[in-house]
Amino acid sequence: QVQLVESGGALVQPGGSLRLSCAASGIIFSDNAMGWYRQAPGKQRELVARIRSSGSTDYADSVKGRFTISRDNAKNTVYLQMNSLKPEDTAVYYCNTPLSLRSWGQGTQVTVSS
Repeated sequence: QVQLVESGGALVQPGGSLRLSCAASGIIFSDNAMGWYRQAPGKQRELVARIRSSGSTDYADSVKGRFTISRDNAKNTVYLQMNSLKPEDTAVYYCNTPLSLRSWGQGTQVTVSS
């Protein structure tokens, strides 16, 4: 059974930083591309960053230059370093496998507000 457990969300001021983590189990982690998604109130869930098994990465234009996705295959964990946070980054953040979506985890809340 696949489990995706996100953590690291918090309330942070604009301009601040956070590092999210997602621990995966039940999959061959190193073989899978991993992605970070977010869903803001009243909006559709969107993919904001993706890292392939090769380590190459893609970002949504809205986060490019501010967010960095990385992975540690030894720990079956994917990270999202978020810098220069803006109020519009406020959302619940989730991880998943973009090429074949699994059941969603509970997500982690990120709130950017002064």
